[in-house]
Amino acid sequence: MATICSTHCRSYPSLQPVSSPSSKLGHVPQHVTLSSSASKRFLAAKVSLKSQSDSNQVAVHTHQPQQSDGAATAAAVPVDIDTTQKLLKSELLSFTSAEESQAEASFYNNENESVSITVVGASGDLAKKKIFPALFALYYEDCLPKHFTIFGYARSKMTDAELRTMVSKTLTCRIDKRENCGEKMDEFLKRCFYHSGQYDSQENFAALDKKLKEHENGKASNRLFYLSIPPNIFIDAVKCASSSASSGNGWTRVIVEKPFGRDSESSAALTKSLKQYLREDQIFRIDHYLGKELVENLSVLRFSNLIFEPLWSRQYIRNVQFIFSEDFGTEGRGGYFDNYGIIRDIMQNHLLQILALFAMETPVSLDAEDIRNEKVKVLRSMRPLELGTMVIGQYKSHTKGGVTYPAYTDDKTVPKGSLTPTFAAAALFIDNARWDGVPFLMKAGKALHKKGAEIRVQFRHVPGNLYNRTFGTDLDRATNELVIRVQPDEAIYLKINNKVPGLGMKLDRSHLNLHYAARYSKEIPDAYERLLLDAIEGERRLFIRSDELDAAWSLFTPVLKELEEKRVVPEYYPYGSRGPVGAHYLAARYNVRWGDLGIDMDQ
Repeated sequence: MATICSTHCRSYPSLQPVSSPSSKLGHVPQHVTLSSSASKRFLAAKVSLKSQSDSNQVAVHTHQPQQSDGAATAAAVPVDIDTTQKLLKSELLSFTSAEESQAEASFYNNENESVSITVVGASGDLAKKKIFPALFALYYEDCLPKHFTIFGYARSKMTDAELRTMVSKTLTCRIDKRENCGEKMDEFLKRCFYHSGQYDSQENFAALDKKLKEHENGKASNRLFYLSIPPNIFIDAVKCASSSASSGNGWTRVIVEKPFGRDSESSAALTKSLKQYLREDQIFRIDHYLGKELVENLSVLRFSNLIFEPLWSRQYIRNVQFIFSEDFGTEGRGGYFDNYGIIRDIMQNHLLQILALFAMETPVSLDAEDIRNEKVKVLRSMRPLELGTMVIGQYKSHTKGGVTYPAYTDDKTVPKGSLTPTFAAAALFIDNARWDGVPFLMKAGKALHKKGAEIRVQFRHVPGNLYNRTFGTDLDRATNELVIRVQPDEAIYLKINNKVPGLGMKLDRSHLNLHYAARYSKEIPDAYERLLLDAIEGERRLFIRSDELDAAWSLFTPVLKELEEKRVVPEYYPYGSRGPVGAHYLAARYNVRWGDLGIDMDQ
């Protein structure tokens, strides 16, 4: 089935004509044409830097289309090496050919196809705050196909006009693109409609199908259903949508929000039920953290920079930390949270998915299945968590500056005497050749001293360091550290040791800093924008496959059951503090210091 793609919003610059400086060798071709497949967004150019005698040139070998007899031809084009190296440095990793751009544009403007996006649970907070604004942002950036319709579906009684009024309150335009904002909003809202119905009603979904067909106007219909509803009604909605409102002549895809069960058994049951009505390639299990810019950049940072890939192993890395913190509590939403807790809500999905991306081997290609295969290998190589490698906590009431902050159990939606952890820290290990013995520390909590999410890579000490005396006994102060700040205020920086200018020999710890707000003027898209666009285009790299889910739950299910069966009492920590003291002892057991609590707090 064809995928409707857009070239307007995702920039993969083509190789531009190259003007060669004058050379004794005479004429140099003015451009290089690379063939490609229009179905791929990511291209891999195989470039051979072949020495040429008596010249300063290289041969760029390009794949040509297959001939009628099935044979492939290759052409070697001489190109000036200095110019080419500069060109490749900036553009090799992200470009499309003119052929691909034209092919994708034809899909984007296809008069015979349409895309219908149905937000199931349209009256909920997630739909209002994230999904509709993300869809509008895609529309504003010309990322949606020419013929698209958005339907809200929920039990609430609402008219089209009332839906548009509700949605309009949450729409915003890019800071750097305010022109015609109101006009764009009006155009977008005209594409939004509403249908009220029960989630388990075949009849109501059949009525939705009738409305969708009216707007598709006889075109080939591609349908995306976003399930923004509680997990206990996933199956009912999928069953009805599949049998009564799926596409008859295009693709049908379903985005499923976490939680994907509470443990291995419930997750497997959910997957089995979904597969009664959908194929695996129709199910898009969304983890919005995988759509965040810095997580998306993780593999680029590692695999496209020579200085990092050779260091990415136990030989040079001492420990890796994945840290998530919120500076607020449940705020009246403890009912949902108490049923899952911080381990299921954050660690088992968000942080573990980032860990798998961080630790995976180099995939065969950037194809979704190749990347997900490597992630599964990492998860299957990990030791299941045990109580001895974990610390749990729960925030308690605290008064600061004359303001009293409530305890977790003060939330009226939380059962009295609840032992559900609002904080957890754990040490995980990957038993493979690359990572054997390296502790991967996770820490996640609510009501802490700051809000943020980051990855910290602490490198080993320099053997026989000539400057150890300058740092004294605290060798951790001399440790290089790579920090990837996922949110807020996105940044990547490397901590290095540096001599302070002057006649003496005083060392300082400095940062080589890529601060996104300072480096890039463009506003960073919300994670939901990227993931929704991927789902429309059929790109699955950032969505979770069923075997990934099974492997992830197998790591956490034993310790979760033990915590609940033994009713382990969490360590209490004050609202707004740095978390339980036990987390520091856990890190110290592996000769690690949490990077976010260091003396030189990061900018």
